Amino acid sequence: MTELARFGVSMDEDMLQRFDEYVARRGLSTNRSEAIRDLVREVLAQEEIGNPDKEAVASVTMVFSHHAGDLIEKLDSIEHDFFKLIISKVHIHLDAHNCLEVILMRGPAAQVRSIAENLLGAKGVRNGKLVLTTIDE
Repeated sequence: MTELARFGVSMDEDMLQRFDEYVARRGLSTNRSEAIRDLVREVLAQEEIGNPDKEAVASVTMVFSHHAGDLIEKLDSIEHDFFKLIISKVHIHLDAHNCLEVILMRGPAAQVRSIAENLLGAKGVRNGKLVLTTIDE
C-alpha cells in the first residue's frame, strides 16, 4: 500500500461550506480527504483518456423509439462492426414505444469514443451519454 502524504488546501469559506455540503450528501463514510482523492482521481482519469491509445472502458446509454425508421438496424450494424470492442449490451423496453440501451465497451480510448459518437449520433436516438474512464493499473 502506498504511504499517504498530507498537504494543506486553502479556499474561501463559501466554497468550503459548499464542499462540506457536497461531502455530507455523499454519506457517512466520506470525509474531506476522501472526497478530494475522488475528485483528483477523476481529473487524472479524464486526462489519461485524452491519450487516444490509452486502454479505456465505457458505457453508452441511449434512449430511442423502436419505431424510428431503420434505427434498430443502424445500431445493430454499428455494434456488429465493432463486436471485438463491445463487451455487453442491455436492451430494455421502457414502454410501448421507447427503449433504453446500455452498451459496454473496452478498447483504445479514441476508438471507443468514435463508436459511441456513431451510436449516439444515429438519427432517431433521442438522448444518451458516454461515460468513459481508464483502467487503474
